Amino acid sequence: MYAIIETGGKQYRVQNGDRIAVEKLNVAEGEQVVFDKVLVVGEGADVKVGAPYVDTTVEGKVIENGKGKKVVIFKYKAKKDYRKKQGHRQPYTLVEITAIGGEKAPAAPVAPAADEVQEDKPAKKPALKSMRKAELIEFAKENNIEIDEKATNAVMIETIEAALN
Repeated sequence: MYAIIETGGKQYRVQNGDRIAVEKLNVAEGEQVVFDKVLVVGEGADVKVGAPYVDTTVEGKVIENGKGKKVVIFKYKAKKDYRKKQGHRQPYTLVEITAIGGEKAPAAPVAPAADEVQEDKPAKKPALKSMRKAELIEFAKENNIEIDEKATNAVMIETIEAALN
């Protein structure tokens, strides 16, 4: 099941377990946050579209509050000796979606008993683009994927996606 929520003037398509970076919310790390501006909710033929909102909520847990990458603004006028340099780091809140419309995310998997046979299931593709470099390296090590730790995030993501496919 997925939902499209609106927060901070932007819209996000989310599912249970997704991590999204939204505009800064006044919520401390580890606390729950409820998004009540839900535009669409459902799956397949069972989709509800709001006018403008659906009468349901999406719940999430705040993972961290932080600042994004630095954006440099450089203004320059030729032959006038005018140069102005400014920088800005946009604050954000990283939220993990825990429930959509009352449907809770599945609990942490319980380790199977020693006598049970565990089948190999294809791993769910994680949201690699929202991961930081350290998280990408850790994910690659967990999945036994060889990557260059000095490479850029984009190169790491390409390598991991190629190995998962």
